[in-house]
Amino acid sequence: MPQYFSKSSNTIARFSLLGVIALVTLVAWGGAMIVRSPYEMLQDVPREQPVPFSHEHHVGGLGIDCRYCHTTVESSSFANIPPTKVCMNCHSQMWAVSPELEPVRESYRTGRSIAWTRVHDLPEYVYFNHSIHVHKGVGCSSCHGRVDKMPLMWQAQPLTMEWCLDCHRHPERQVRPRDKVFDMAYTPPPDQIALGNRLMNQYHIQRLTSCSTCHR
Repeated sequence: MPQYFSKSSNTIARFSLLGVIALVTLVAWGGAMIVRSPYEMLQDVPREQPVPFSHEHHVGGLGIDCRYCHTTVESSSFANIPPTKVCMNCHSQMWAVSPELEPVRESYRTGRSIAWTRVHDLPEYVYFNHSIHVHKGVGCSSCHGRVDKMPLMWQAQPLTMEWCLDCHRHPERQVRPRDKVFDMAYTPPPDQIALGNRLMNQYHIQRLTSCSTCHR
């Protein structure tokens, strides 16, 4: 019977199979990296809004506290988008005829909400409670970044499950005194771990890593 395959055929077949496996693995790994990448998560990408609201100006320049606009952040799971009347508390007098603020004035006249683009948009299957994090000493800037330096708002953190779990496993690295939660310029002290451990006891903070904590 004639020999159709050379002696090296088995070796070539083995290496071909290994190559296919390696290629599939590489493609899967690359896909996972893309999905988790800042590009895919739109991290550090300023979002266009119907009105070019500048946190840098209002928070950093004018010193307006987060809670003046986001009134429910200490009492609700949801940090509310401020109603138009909050904007008009100031802008009925200041920049009252600015063309850039016409959408605000129109919203106030008609009662129709401004169609703001949400920046920190978690999936529906993720439960997040702002008030709990605030009362446990998690600072606004820990998740939202230095909004007082953002001319337009962007997502400062990846918001991946891995990122959330890192804090849930090691809360002592992130927690701060409650009176510093809204301090954008807060810098962790050299003894942050010792401080964090004291605050964990004082604020009754647990290392919650169960799936049901966030997926309900």
